[in-house]
Amino acid sequence: MNPVDLRLYGIIDPERTGARDPIELVRQAVAGGATLIQYRDKLGEGRRLVKLARALKAALEGTGVPLLINDRVDIALAAGTDGVHLGQDDMHPNDARELLGPRAIIGLTLKMPEQAYQMANMPVDYGCIGGVFATESKNNPAPSVGLDGLRQILSRARLAYRGPVGAIAGIDASNAQAVIAAGADGIAVISALFMATDPQAEARRLRGIVDQALTVRGGVA
Repeated sequence: MNPVDLRLYGIIDPERTGARDPIELVRQAVAGGATLIQYRDKLGEGRRLVKLARALKAALEGTGVPLLINDRVDIALAAGTDGVHLGQDDMHPNDARELLGPRAIIGLTLKMPEQAYQMANMPVDYGCIGGVFATESKNNPAPSVGLDGLRQILSRARLAYRGPVGAIAGIDASNAQAVIAAGADGIAVISALFMATDPQAEARRLRGIVDQALTVRGGVA
């Protein structure tokens, strides 16, 4: 299992940047304390995805912050990124691991307790539970699980899996503390970070909330 720091997991989506340069936004987020970056583009074609993924990877060089690709193992391979985040309907983690190798970071979306239990037998490095709250960043027909659902899925995950588990969807400065208090190891944020007027300042604020909440809970900050 590869170590992954989920405390502030920024997800950059060209559709959620306010028409600003995603590379510069990512630089700002990392300067403010983002610990992991994912490039998500549901509408982009292959060549565009590879081009931007390579540019994002270059921008993160020397920061120690990994770059993951949402869904697309082929793009991760072509661009030489640090790994992928997979949904329940994407390539199976076993196949992704076979293609990407042992050092790649592989994350998995968890939407229900059963999926958390199944993760124990998969070569994944972290899980991310969602959606916790309602969000406009993704068209998701499934209802949000809320804090109670988050606790339930986390409880099942802790019984079966030793890696970190974060949370996603609708998380911002108003509810990040509650998400960590419920047991998550970090927060994945899209609009709250990359639609912010000052992403660096917002990253610093979110990271501060997460670190303080982990300290209070007895986690690692």
